[in-house]
Amino acid sequence: MASVAKRTTLPLAEVRLKTHFKDQQLHDLVTSSRTFPVTARVDVQVALERLFSGYPEAELLGLHNQYGHETLTIAHVLSNSHDPVVISPLQHEEVDIGEILPAQCLRKGLWLAHDNGMPFGLLLSAAVHFTQVNGVHIEVIVPPGEPGAKFCRALFEELETLIRGTASYRGKVLSLEPADRYSGHVGALRVHKLRSVAREQVILPERTLQLLDRNVGDFIKQREQLKKLGLPVKKGILFYGAPGTGKTHTIQYLASHLPDHTTLLVTSEQVAYLDHYFQLARFLQPAMLIIEDVDLIARAREQMRGACEESLLNKLLNEMDGLREDAAVLFVLTTNHPELLEAALASRPGRIDQAIEFPLPDERGRRQLVRLYACGLPLDDEVVESTVRRTERGSGAFIKELMRRAAQFYIQNGSDGKLTSDHVNSALEEMLFAGGSLNAKLLGAEGVAARETIH
Repeated sequence: MASVAKRTTLPLAEVRLKTHFKDQQLHDLVTSSRTFPVTARVDVQVALERLFSGYPEAELLGLHNQYGHETLTIAHVLSNSHDPVVISPLQHEEVDIGEILPAQCLRKGLWLAHDNGMPFGLLLSAAVHFTQVNGVHIEVIVPPGEPGAKFCRALFEELETLIRGTASYRGKVLSLEPADRYSGHVGALRVHKLRSVAREQVILPERTLQLLDRNVGDFIKQREQLKKLGLPVKKGILFYGAPGTGKTHTIQYLASHLPDHTTLLVTSEQVAYLDHYFQLARFLQPAMLIIEDVDLIARAREQMRGACEESLLNKLLNEMDGLREDAAVLFVLTTNHPELLEAALASRPGRIDQAIEFPLPDERGRRQLVRLYACGLPLDDEVVESTVRRTERGSGAFIKELMRRAAQFYIQNGSDGKLTSDHVNSALEEMLFAGGSLNAKLLGAEGVAARETIH
């Protein structure tokens, strides 16, 4: 008993509730609750601050209890026998939202206020399931009767409207961070700061660029008119081609040139969270949902090795079908092996509407890539043309690495004058021959023929 007495030296939250509802018996009060996804935590915080700005007399109390293995509710606040809930300083956590300063989110709090003379309280706490935080718990306590019930319904409607209007992550590049436990529960959102890619840095064949413009840029510009006509405004695009041909680079370009779209990045190890990603896409639309190396989860069924792999494919197909046609969501899927894809994904309009090939760069493209990845280093046209000839069947990624290594030899030799054929020859020798066939394969240079030395 002494240890309990020591824990309750701080004022009990129960006592403060009794004072607030002075004309009511606590056991007669009624509560209603909602649970919001953990990814909406910042939006819930902002929405609550806006909501209570309309109640200037509202009092906000910080709460603390010793154990955190389950969701803190009003029932816990009213029970002080085992783990009393006490009034404490307000405790905040910083959450990254991709801005200069992180958002401050309250861990636990109890607002006490009056609405037209009726006392009410609102509890904020973490929704906990088997010790894992999987959401945000909001619970409202009011006097019994129809006025209290009507107030609760109106308050939650206003709160949800405020949350939808906040969208702190809208227009940013996001991925879900898995928790560090084996349970598979989703942790927090990670905001990515992708490098900005200019249009002139997207070096693709003209036909590929035209398809890209028509199916992304033009489609988004026409989305409102299509919606008015009752036509679908969700769209699926498949980027396919050999490794290093610019699929990921182009995605970075799209993400940096669609500022009003939220970009959601789904990596291969996060496919188990597809339902969470689609939930976010619905909430933060217009959105672009990117699944790279989709063949890892969407191989033809006869290529699969078990029910688990097939269940992931079914989840992807069901989620894509489950989106309303008026959902402003753009899917971009990438693969190096289009021939392995399940026909139900790749051959059905409404899931994949346009496939765009990313071929190995042609002569014109290689010329542009050499100059782009020289990064301003001076070099003669003769060196450029010779490098273009030597890199036939090479990918854009190969040319990028070639020019980086040539720049290293340029710097190593004193950085005087122009980048010469000797620098490029040394880089090619190291990449294609010194490391053997395995090194050439790792660099995506198996198709690069051993040609004449650059002069």
